[in-house]
Amino acid sequence: MNKVAKITLIFWLMKIVATTLGDFISMTLNLGYTVGIVITLVFFIVVLFTQLAVKKYVPVIYWLVIIATTTLGTEISDYIDRTLHLGYTTGSILLVSCLLLTLFLWFRKYQNLEVFPITDKQKEIYYWTAILFSNSLGTAFGDFLGDYFEISYLQGAIVTGGVILVVVLLHYLTKINHIILFWVAFIFTRPFGATFGDFLTKPLDKGGLNLGTLYSSLVSVGVMTILIFIAHRQHKLNGHG
Repeated sequence: MNKVAKITLIFWLMKIVATTLGDFISMTLNLGYTVGIVITLVFFIVVLFTQLAVKKYVPVIYWLVIIATTTLGTEISDYIDRTLHLGYTTGSILLVSCLLLTLFLWFRKYQNLEVFPITDKQKEIYYWTAILFSNSLGTAFGDFLGDYFEISYLQGAIVTGGVILVVVLLHYLTKINHIILFWVAFIFTRPFGATFGDFLTKPLDKGGLNLGTLYSSLVSVGVMTILIFIAHRQHKLNGHG
């Protein structure tokens, strides 16, 4: 039976909200990069093994893994940059290489990179590995934009949102491979969610709205809960139990 979410509009909305929520969790923890990476790794392993153990797609479990890849991806990117001192550029190159290697191994075994449906457990492991590297890469790229181009959080959200819009237009108006477009969009929803989250929470003098991480997190949890409920209802209405 299929184990993953279908790629629809609600998928992308949930991905952005999950990304923003994952970023809020990372900011709220604020335990240092090494401790943070251990905690988020444990959370990721627990929810991933739960996801792998279930026999079919369960929206709440699936999206918990997405949130876990976002929080762990943030810690991995920050660890590469601030603990290993490799910088965002080198870190981005390293993460791109890891993602491309994962996709290459995936393609070599299955002769395709289709992300829906996924029924094979080993293919699902490739899927989650690629998602983890994508979210880590998205974090590194978002930080790269902020550090090297010194753009505001709102400008960062506009730039990354613009890239996502271009990908959507390319999907509907051209014959560019939809799998390539999926991974580009997946990577860029990460910095979009993060920069938009920063815009909501950061102080006014830093270009944010100063709404605070707690209130923004609660709103994100509320929105995510509603979207998961909708996804679950759609899944049941489509006859998947």
